[in-house]
Amino acid sequence: MLPPSESAITIALEEGVASIDAKQWNALVGDDSPFLEWEFLASLEEAETLDARSGWSARPLVAREDGRIVAACPLYLKTNSEGEFVFDFAWADAAHRAGLEYYPKLLVGVPFSPVSGARILVRPGEDRARWTRQLGEALKTICTGNGLSGVHVNFCQREEAEALAAQGFHTRIGLQYHWRNADYRDFDAYLEAFRSKRRNQIRRERREMAEQGVVIETLAGDAIGPELLEPMYAFYRSTVRAHSYGRQYLNQRAFELLIERFRHRLVFVVASKGGERIAGTFNVEKAGVLYGRYWGATRMVRHLHFNVCYYAAIEHCIERGLARFEPGAGGEYKQLRGFDATPTFSAHFLADPRLAGAVEQFLVRERHQAAQTIDWYREHSALKSSGDRGEAAE
Repeated sequence: MLPPSESAITIALEEGVASIDAKQWNALVGDDSPFLEWEFLASLEEAETLDARSGWSARPLVAREDGRIVAACPLYLKTNSEGEFVFDFAWADAAHRAGLEYYPKLLVGVPFSPVSGARILVRPGEDRARWTRQLGEALKTICTGNGLSGVHVNFCQREEAEALAAQGFHTRIGLQYHWRNADYRDFDAYLEAFRSKRRNQIRRERREMAEQGVVIETLAGDAIGPELLEPMYAFYRSTVRAHSYGRQYLNQRAFELLIERFRHRLVFVVASKGGERIAGTFNVEKAGVLYGRYWGATRMVRHLHFNVCYYAAIEHCIERGLARFEPGAGGEYKQLRGFDATPTFSAHFLADPRLAGAVEQFLVRERHQAAQTIDWYREHSALKSSGDRGEAAE
């Protein structure tokens, strides 16, 4: 336990989010990312996907005042860099060559989910700036006091990265592709926003499904029944097996718990052919945003991926009046289908000054390159006029 900054306040590491009262934890999350919610994080812990074997040991940092939780961080002790999506393998290699131990390290973030959101969770009515400073200093103290290499705050809010920079953290900028709803009345209205070449391409890709006898269905909330557990887990595993870099982070128990506890947030897109389910996506919806997480197929059909992962999700967003769709990491092909380049932010504290200096030199160049890349993609949007669909990276 860290020394209390005031007699009534304690800041301590705890044994997993599952050990914390769900109502108090979710009160910190509010309308922020669904992947911060107790139901998501506790399910991953209880399914034993987060443990020493996976390299993820859940140790949330929790601040209490008079016994009531007022602030927290989803914190993990990491013995590898798997499942983070802000890649620091080169930093680990540089540390090794310099004779430094890079692992274990501390990670503030959401396991296996490249989704931005608050990383310093603060109860409504509390002073966010104050608790960001206090928990930022607490993270540094835990790091240096235990001989750890650093603290990495991944996919945080821009304001958090700026606040942590004042405490000696280094800011990193990444890139994702997000879809934004310009109050489209339907999917055809969305297509009219494209230049003719891309519009005709998407129409061809959509027609391909009917021509090959593929039926695509979107199911949300209570419409998701237990019969979808096996096929959705099979689709997830098929993607892991299909790629040499694939890692199976989740097990079937995790899917069971998420369907049981998290169903009100879930949106599944399922493709069938001849009565057989052949592909699907695992999406999450909250506060006007749809998040794409897992995709897979047991039978491949031409253009199936684009239709199941993107077009069906966009239709769902338009029908539900959702403001944004974040389909996940990577994929320049998303930009061709109306997703615009959007910056992501992370903050990194490295205990060794030599490593910290080398990383900052690298990040100066990377930040400049990221800003240029985002500007270029926005100028070359597939849409007729991209307008102002996100904050600049600078």
